[in-house]
Amino acid sequence: MRVKCVLCDKIEKIESDSFLAKRLRNRPIHTYMCQPCHERIEQRTKERLSSGKFRFYKPICKEEDW
Repeated sequence: MRVKCVLCDKIEKIESDSFLAKRLRNRPIHTYMCQPCHERIEQRTKERLSSGKFRFYKPICKEEDW
């Protein structure tokens, strides 16, 4: 299966029987991102979190009494 990265428009081939290919076929909302783009975003996110100027809002889970 041929897939295209949403950030850099690089076309790559993945196995047609893989879990990722099945997910992309069955749920069009899921997009493909190549490994270099994924690593770049991960690295920059970690840099922003460690700088102290970036606020990471985590959802507050409230326990319900049932």
